[in-house]
Amino acid sequence: MNAVYPPEGPMAMPGSQTSLREANQRRVIQAVRESVAPTQADIARSTGLSRATVSNIVRELTADGLLVVTPTSAGGRRARAVSLAPGAGLAVGVDFGHSHLRVAIGNLAREVIAERVMPLDVGASAADGLSAAERLLDELLSSAGATRDDVIGIGLGVPGPVDKVTGTLGSSTILPGWAGIHAADEAARRLGRPVHVDNDANLGALAEVIWGAARGHPDAAYIKISSGVGAGIVIGGRVYHGPGGTAGEIGHLTLNESGPMCRCGNRGCLETFAGGRYLADLLRPAHGEGLTTARIVELALSGDAPCRRAVSDAGRYVGAGVASLCNLLNPTRVVVGGDLGRAGDLLLEPMAEAMGRSAIASAASLVSIVPGILGDRAEVLGALALVLQAWEIV
Repeated sequence: MNAVYPPEGPMAMPGSQTSLREANQRRVIQAVRESVAPTQADIARSTGLSRATVSNIVRELTADGLLVVTPTSAGGRRARAVSLAPGAGLAVGVDFGHSHLRVAIGNLAREVIAERVMPLDVGASAADGLSAAERLLDELLSSAGATRDDVIGIGLGVPGPVDKVTGTLGSSTILPGWAGIHAADEAARRLGRPVHVDNDANLGALAEVIWGAARGHPDAAYIKISSGVGAGIVIGGRVYHGPGGTAGEIGHLTLNESGPMCRCGNRGCLETFAGGRYLADLLRPAHGEGLTTARIVELALSGDAPCRRAVSDAGRYVGAGVASLCNLLNPTRVVVGGDLGRAGDLLLEPMAEAMGRSAIASAASLVSIVPGILGDRAEVLGALALVLQAWEIV
């Protein structure tokens, strides 16, 4: 289980034999992933590579434990079926939420083999958070009979913007103990494996497009409504980050310039009308202190009138924001997740109504607003997918 692909070593120059070989290896791996146990002839047809080249690559990757070859038949002739070896390596997903840490381990066949969640204060420092993730990862690896040497990469999800130029986390009001930290470098230094970092909404979008409610929709958006409001935007099947990494900050669309002060420093942002922390303030007179977003949803679904109204109003505000998104990007599916997303139709119906009222007709007619189907696991599954995507396995 210690094979590492692409091969480690000096960087291959574009157009070199090494880079060509690695590109062909990736094409073969992708062909195997996209089919159910294809034969080598199938792989040759789908990749355009010669049968001899495919045979050599399959032999190399089988020797390194990445592929498995089994006898089969095709057209009455003996053939060899090729599949990914589940034990070829492991991907790790780490999701830092506002109040939790979730770690999952998956194999290259996209199966989750171990997963655990624990409470974690959003105010924890980066050092404390990464230490907790390190302990949890080692416990899960031990339970799976594996070590860090078996890990091909780690996906790290955080509830805040990641600067794509510097790699640092911004917005100290979201993760005060992480501001200015180069999360990928720090995590890689501690864990000794390659680390890929993205924000939670982008990872939720990636997971829902690959495995969830947006599957088959290459142009989609994932709206996460929890303590704050964020969006992951998918264009042509790939998450769109923007040059600075801040694409999808739908929570900071201005709805009312004279509205409540937002944590970003502006007034009247969408988040100040629909984010869980603001709904809790709104409901304090009826329910007192300590009201969480999950509890608001629970009370709303049980019939509590103030909570039902708060959730319904939040849906209308988010619908107005989604209308702007639809006018600009024209997605065919909008998936709603996060704690408030569990309110179901109580949230989605006013959201769809507001979107239909404010979006241009041609955009509104093409889009469907649906609940996410991956629940609390969307972000950690997206973190796993981030690793597999880097290897072109998803």
